[in-house]
Amino acid sequence: MTLSPRFTLTLTIVAILFLATIIHILVVLSIPLNVRHSAYDNVATHGPDRQFNLLPDVHPGEEALPDLDPAMKHAACRFQLSDGPVLFDASIPTSFWSIGLFNSAGEAIYSLNNRTAGAERLSMLVLTSPQLSILRENPPENLEDLIVIETGEISGFALLRAYTPDEARADVVDRALQNASCGTIG
Repeated sequence: MTLSPRFTLTLTIVAILFLATIIHILVVLSIPLNVRHSAYDNVATHGPDRQFNLLPDVHPGEEALPDLDPAMKHAACRFQLSDGPVLFDASIPTSFWSIGLFNSAGEAIYSLNNRTAGAERLSMLVLTSPQLSILRENPPENLEDLIVIETGEISGFALLRAYTPDEARADVVDRALQNASCGTIG
């Protein structure tokens, strides 16, 4: 029994398409495993952990992190909650600021801005559930003034952004970002 040439050609095309689909799926699924640098790793190149480090101004193709807004100044702070809770404190004299918390994979876990915070000053505490339990036993005096964020993520980074309306205010905003703290309680 011989197969017709048309059937053989059709079978060959289907087999090639099936194989190409399998290879395509495997390549797409392997991309995250082959990426060497994450946003978390990139933040480490700009300064020490547990300190806000001013990121360079945004220029096309030279962003310190992906998708940064050129109308904003940026500072980043890497942290490990295994070293204790992190207290973020900043006073930024601009019409708009925001802070985003990201896990070590670069996924946003929390975001806040001066309008939703209801204050011009950022005072935020990030901790794990066990750390919150310990904190409740002996709370700091200013606990009611803090925005408390409980997370299951152990390592991550914060990205503090401040709107810079013009170059004349850039130095003031830079100093405010450099004076922002990302440290321990007390």
